[in-house]
Amino acid sequence: MLMAYASVAAFFLVAIGFVLGSLLFGKLLRPNNMYAEKVETYECGEEPVGPAWFNFNPRFYIIALVYIIFDVEIAFIYPVAAVFKRWVDQGSGLFALIEIFLFVAILMLGFVYVWAKGDLNWIRAIKGDPRGAQNVSSRSRARAPSAGAAAPAGLAGQAAVADGGAES
Repeated sequence: MLMAYASVAAFFLVAIGFVLGSLLFGKLLRPNNMYAEKVETYECGEEPVGPAWFNFNPRFYIIALVYIIFDVEIAFIYPVAAVFKRWVDQGSGLFALIEIFLFVAILMLGFVYVWAKGDLNWIRAIKGDPRGAQNVSSRSRARAPSAGAAAPAGLAGQAAVADGGAES
């Protein structure tokens, strides 16, 4: 019984030997003179700017996952579409059509859930933020202070004059 797997074991041993032999041969053959420019991160011929490790906004991952879900959906539907005419000729076309519609309906239900939850909004509000849905600050114009926040010293006098009070 074990002799039946001898060829598989021999194949794995040859593969491991090939990998280790290639690595050893490369280590012996290549030069080993490290210097600062050689170990620097390569960015298409440009000088690296900033650290190599930084956090992406999670929105990129959410959009990518939604794309992958619908991309895989097409990968599952295409083979059915390729043989659908044959299934119709065999009499099982309606069953296949109902299955595909059910599959797409489940994915659409998930899509509507993600959409309703707000995960597809590129600019999202922070829960409990008094500024509302658009929690974005523009760098080109100054934001007005919120009702609960104290106005800067220069603006406090102007607000009092505008209300009809005396500036102190």
